[in-house]
Amino acid sequence: MSRRTFTRQFRLTTGSTVSAWLLGERLARAQQLLESTDQPIDAIAQHAGFGSAASLRQHFVDAFRISPSAWRREFRGA
Repeated sequence: MSRRTFTRQFRLTTGSTVSAWLLGERLARAQQLLESTDQPIDAIAQHAGFGSAASLRQHFVDAFRISPSAWRREFRGA
């Protein structure tokens, strides 16, 4: 299957682009790690597939309007 065909079929099936879906999955993983571990933000960024902690922070704030550290404080153990 060509990349173009895959991209078109992916969007038809999921209603999302591949990159938007992947970002959502990475953010969901980061949320889970923030809530359930004591790992530093740098490690969480790596485990969730972000290139750097700065990238995680930027995407996290864009999506949730809260920093990863504030998310951890707010939702830890919830």
